[in-house]
Amino acid sequence: MDYSWSVWKTEQIGWIGTGVMGQSMAGHLIKAGGSLWVYNRTPEKAASLMKMGAKWVDSPKEMARECGLIFTMVGFPKDVEEVYWGENGIFAGVKPGTTLIDMTSTSPTLAQRIFIDAGRLGAQAIDAPVTGGDVGARNATLSILCGGKPEVVEQVRPVLEWMGKNIIYQGPAGSGQHAKIANQLVVAGTMIGVCEALVYAGKAGLNLDAVLASIRPGAAGCWTLDNLAPRIIQGNFEPGFYVDHFVKDLGLALSECEKMGITLPGLTLAHRLYREVQNQGMGNKGTHSLYKVLSNWKES
Repeated sequence: MDYSWSVWKTEQIGWIGTGVMGQSMAGHLIKAGGSLWVYNRTPEKAASLMKMGAKWVDSPKEMARECGLIFTMVGFPKDVEEVYWGENGIFAGVKPGTTLIDMTSTSPTLAQRIFIDAGRLGAQAIDAPVTGGDVGARNATLSILCGGKPEVVEQVRPVLEWMGKNIIYQGPAGSGQHAKIANQLVVAGTMIGVCEALVYAGKAGLNLDAVLASIRPGAAGCWTLDNLAPRIIQGNFEPGFYVDHFVKDLGLALSECEKMGITLPGLTLAHRLYREVQNQGMGNKGTHSLYKVLSNWKES
């Protein structure tokens, strides 16, 4: 069967999780002509999608009874477990032949559990976490890191292409989550460097806009300098990606490292620093809020 977008447009598509990124991503599917059903723990956060034409359902179980393709993008592993295995979860109502795509950043082990239990119920599942932040979500330019059966990834590629421009198969179930953890390690190290550079430049009495204009085109150039450094300079620390979620991701990375028997000092430092950001009450701010901690950092 040719799984083109024209075929998927005739399918009932479900979306669970309409947060900072999920709302934009689901909106692209509606704009493309998809028939979308939505569920979110806080119904008000799905209001804009319903104004665009999405249909509301009262539970993941009800969605699973109606939809042949379901996306989930929630906050934490415990939320994923509730959405899939809860009394009113997806697995309580899923139909054989349904395709499940978890885009939450979660553990590889949890992705493997979803894959196995979906198969037992005659459904199929892939893990497909994303990177690119709120900017990538709004502009449909996300990188999507896919784990599971390669043929299932190819089937849903026409749908994923409405949300991302870099869709790459990583390997068996859980591999997408492993790749996302690798991504977060790069993000963590880069964020520390960017924030420390701005703290240093500021203490040296330099004009931060001038510094940024000078270093962005050079060897230091990166996504964080392009998208988050300007927000730091403007004093805008609203989330493109929540600190609370980033601490969760770094914790997952530490857990996987322990299983593998490896030690990553940079990861350990980043986790410590971001726990301090949380401790200072900025868990619901963007990851670039690290700058505010480093500006006043004193080694204990």
